Amino acid sequence: AAVKDAIAVYTDVWASMGQEKERAVRQDAFGPFQVNAELMANCPNAAFMHCLPARRGEEVTDEIIDGRQSVVVTQAANRMHLQKGLLAWLLGHR
Repeated sequence: AAVKDAIAVYTDVWASMGQEKERAVRQDAFGPFQVNAELMANCPNAAFMHCLPARRGEEVTDEIIDGRQSVVVTQAANRMHLQKGLLAWLLGHR
């Protein structure tokens, strides 16, 4: 499998905002690449990451995004702190 020995598996939504009309086509095209238990079994120590929001059942299954390998909550919290720090830096360097 492509993820064998991976330390992280990262995915994103298949159809972003503004691409809703392409959603069905993208689901058909990307369906075989869904992050699910079968895929993650090939890298049992890898972290699962997603930039959120996720479309559960499409690019990732509930079992994975809510499972032990998922770090999406920590990832989102870290992003918030980074964004706050960046904003403070930008406002302080006018």
